[in-house]
Amino acid sequence: MYDIIKIVHSYWNFFTFLIILMAILNSIYGKVLSKNFVIKDLRISLFALIFSHIQLSISLILYFVSPRFQKWSDLGMGVIENSETRLYLIERPIAIIISIMLITIGWSLHKKQVDSSKKFLRIGLFYGIGFVIFFLYS
Repeated sequence: MYDIIKIVHSYWNFFTFLIILMAILNSIYGKVLSKNFVIKDLRISLFALIFSHIQLSISLILYFVSPRFQKWSDLGMGVIENSETRLYLIERPIAIIISIMLITIGWSLHKKQVDSSKKFLRIGLFYGIGFVIFFLYS
């Protein structure tokens, strides 16, 4: 079970990188060229949001079925003292959750804007910061 989820996680991670990067590049392109925010832009941003949330779900499932999760029982708070277990059991999950939160915030803020330029800016900025964190910890 763990091996199958790990493979799905790896492939979905790749697709998530691509779609988020596409949304960021689309928002930069729209902002620089002062384009109108149309349905295509909305769909690209929405698919990036959906893919990132599915990636978070797969990551959480993988976290709990991972053999590393047993270290919580074995080491208790000693997990914090070991840099490898701290990375996989504390730092990575928190970083991924923060990156998905930033993407979600960017999506929410863009909906409140009327001006297309501000919509592109919100998506580009928040998706971009979320993408960097996601890239560094995935």
